[in-house]
Amino acid sequence: QVQLVESGGGLVQAGGSLRLSCAASGRTFSEYTMGWFRQAPRRDRELVAAIRGSGGSTTYVDSVKGRFTISRDSAKNTVYLQMNSLKPEDTAVYRCAATRDERIFSSGVYEYWGQGTQVTVSS
Repeated sequence: QVQLVESGGGLVQAGGSLRLSCAASGRTFSEYTMGWFRQAPRRDRELVAAIRGSGGSTTYVDSVKGRFTISRDSAKNTVYLQMNSLKPEDTAVYRCAATRDERIFSSGVYEYWGQGTQVTVSS
């Protein structure tokens, strides 16, 4: 059974940091692009960051560039999202997902999803 399990969410003050983890089991995701999505109430789901399996290149949405860093540890089959200088507008449920498709901004192409972890940033 393939599973993606997120952890590391919580409540933090504005300006603080959190590190999210996404542990994969059931198969190896080294060839997959791994993405972190977020969805806040009354807002569309959006891709925050992605890291490709081949070469490890990364992509970020403009609103998090310079503040968030995505990385992966292939030996642990785990993807991380380091979030610094957090803002109240970063508050959302964050979910990791895996795809072999190049259309990484389209959530519909992701084959596997985690259950999500809540991130709340207070002002």
